[in-house]
Amino acid sequence: MSKKQDAGSSHDKIGKNFFTEGEKVLCFHGPLIYEAKCLELTYNEDKSTYEYKIHYSGWNKSWDEWVPEDRVLKFNEQNLQKQKDLILAQEAESKNKRKSRKIAGPDCPLKENSDSRSSTPVNDRSEKGDRRKHTATVAPSISSSQESCSEQPSKRRAAKVDPAVETEEQYSTRIEIKIKLPDELKPWLVDDWDYIVLQRKWLNLPARVTVDQIIDDYKKYKLNSRGNNAKKEVTIGTLSNGVKEYFNIMLSSQLLYKFERPQYNQILQKHPDTPMCQIYGAIHLLRLFVKIGAALAYTTLDERSVQSLTVFFNEFGKYLVKNSASLFNRDDYVLSESQRIAT
Repeated sequence: MSKKQDAGSSHDKIGKNFFTEGEKVLCFHGPLIYEAKCLELTYNEDKSTYEYKIHYSGWNKSWDEWVPEDRVLKFNEQNLQKQKDLILAQEAESKNKRKSRKIAGPDCPLKENSDSRSSTPVNDRSEKGDRRKHTATVAPSISSSQESCSEQPSKRRAAKVDPAVETEEQYSTRIEIKIKLPDELKPWLVDDWDYIVLQRKWLNLPARVTVDQIIDDYKKYKLNSRGNNAKKEVTIGTLSNGVKEYFNIMLSSQLLYKFERPQYNQILQKHPDTPMCQIYGAIHLLRLFVKIGAALAYTTLDERSVQSLTVFFNEFGKYLVKNSASLFNRDDYVLSESQRIAT
């Protein structure tokens, strides 16, 4: 389908998200919302949605891009307030990260002061200057477990050289690993932030479709595809289990908002022996996409294994887009315990 296609013949399909050429709009780009202008539009017959060519106000035209309608917002007071709220939330998130990071033991996978921080709805923008001052947390290997986390060194021994503390040379040689979250899924993370942080809702747990089920279904989907052999089947199985392991380990410290902590504690009390991937669902899996790249940068896996995981996540993201209608539902958000008591 050509991007220059005339959208006029599709006016019968116009919905609430329709924008016109030349209209001043707001548009998501990365974690924030920017003022923009709609240059062109076209109707995507395959997806039954409009796509818009956007120019960001004050940006070079090289940044112009085609975006799905879910990334475009009407230019009004309500959405301008959402733009301000996102900016404030990101500033608070960055401030919390700088305050809350502490030195962890060399065997502690991704340990952070989780009580004072929350996950962000989009790609983590930790500043290099901050990370250089702190310990290099160790990502889990495919076969690692949560119980391997060791305690922080005591203050009495803090003055000694900690082998977990990253040197300048080690930091400079770290390779940033980027896991791309498909654009079609980003609006779900933004809405998720809105429901949890602003509206103070919780996700209904256990989830309709758990992370465990999603990954198992994806594994079956891949194993049923053509061109598989015994080696590929073993690789897919190993990577699938590894992603579950990452999720279980990272959930409490990396993938929860502060407001979700009480619910998480309740889940632990009710299901003390159940892996979290069998309770949490698709939205928290999307949050893993945001965080996993930083974790892999500090992994002890070899380059080939990291590359395999990267490919796995890229293909997995396409699978989630294809099945998003059954995996993501705004009705999954319910009143929190405090809201139920208040009403």
